[in-house]
Amino acid sequence: MLTKRIIPCLDIKNGRTVKGVNFVNLIDAGDPVILAKQYAELGADELVLLDISATLEGRKTMRELVLKVAEQVNIPFTVGGGISSVADVDALLQSGADKVSINSSAIKRPALVNELAEKFGSQCVVVAIDAKQLHGEWMVHLAGGTIPTELNLFDWAKEVEQRGAGEILFTSMNNDGTKAGFANEALNKLSSTLNIPIIASGGAGTVQHFVDTFTTGKADAALAASVFHFGEIEIIDLKKALEKEGIPVRL
Repeated sequence: MLTKRIIPCLDIKNGRTVKGVNFVNLIDAGDPVILAKQYAELGADELVLLDISATLEGRKTMRELVLKVAEQVNIPFTVGGGISSVADVDALLQSGADKVSINSSAIKRPALVNELAEKFGSQCVVVAIDAKQLHGEWMVHLAGGTIPTELNLFDWAKEVEQRGAGEILFTSMNNDGTKAGFANEALNKLSSTLNIPIIASGGAGTVQHFVDTFTTGKADAALAASVFHFGEIEIIDLKKALEKEGIPVRL
């Protein structure tokens, strides 16, 4: 049986790790290279590094950061933010990233998913989807959750799977930073309609929330930030608790 993955997320702005609530009110959470190294040592299965204010200059800085992180960690890590071409991905993978995450650029030009899957293989193409539940419908947002689109979460997820995405990173904007639990109903629906792994994001606050997203939500991996950054949940304790609940994890 495949083990469930625990993935700390480092949201990076101006070279520092930050964390907010519902995508705003950012506070500093430390040096991303030091944090990445600590997480690798503490039992994280993977890492995600997201340049949340990606610009052309930011992307160049991100490559330097990726090189530094690659020197310090021995677990796979995904990099996202401002990626819009095969050349961008090539540069990040050459710098040591294992996967890339694309979001707004895939919405603006869906063929990018096909191009990346064909060039680098589906296994390193993660499509991140930020969605908000409005009047009972899950609608996709772009540009760091600031711009609503007409896309439905489930239709868009199915399309990117068909285009070659290897994984979906679904962040519930309603749950993000609230520590009230993951959007398990939506996650369950995604898991039952897709054949690729789903990473749950947005809402982790307690160990039970992780248990729930793996059992009720059927997620393949769970991503969190502040509960790890600020020491509220230790990864090893979390994994032991998951194992006790019969959820397969790498200890």
